[in-house]
Amino acid sequence: MTDKINITGIILAGGKSSRMGSDKGLLKLNEKPFVQYSIDALKPLVSEILIVSDNTDYDVFGLKRIEDEIKDAGPVSGIYSGLEASKTDYNLVLSCDIPMISAEVLKLLVNAIESTTEIIQAESDGKSMPLIAIYRSAVKNKFYDLLQNDERRLRLAVKSCNYKNVVIDKNDAKTTMNINTKEDFKLIEDANHD
Repeated sequence: MTDKINITGIILAGGKSSRMGSDKGLLKLNEKPFVQYSIDALKPLVSEILIVSDNTDYDVFGLKRIEDEIKDAGPVSGIYSGLEASKTDYNLVLSCDIPMISAEVLKLLVNAIESTTEIIQAESDGKSMPLIAIYRSAVKNKFYDLLQNDERRLRLAVKSCNYKNVVIDKNDAKTTMNINTKEDFKLIEDANHD
């Protein structure tokens, strides 16, 4: 298994969600901001955690905050900016809106690291999850080129690299659920009170 010294955690907290109407990473579930769940899941596995966000409100978490190098270009730019700031070959990239995420699920990705693969993404319920994934720093050059050509689709960026999926067990599917709408948020709140 790759040592945590060689992995950086990168959390994408890129600003306003149009569907949520507020910054998703700062929403609270059980008194804890969403982004803190991502931080907690990464902590046992990485040597450093970077938050990619232009929002200074994230400075309260005491982590290094990176601003998007290329503004308003979505997750491709966020990942590029994080990889650009990373000092390690491997990087665990998470979005800030997956409050059920666990270190156990992330460990499956870490255990799947091998030298030929550039991106290892979770696959849950038949869907690939490029925002729960390991990215090698070297892909930043491809991402940069895509951004220069105004290509912002993350799935397309992933497909341009050597990638593989790690299938997450059905019982763990809820850990990968991302919260995009107020309805999603209510579902997860209710589930947490059972």
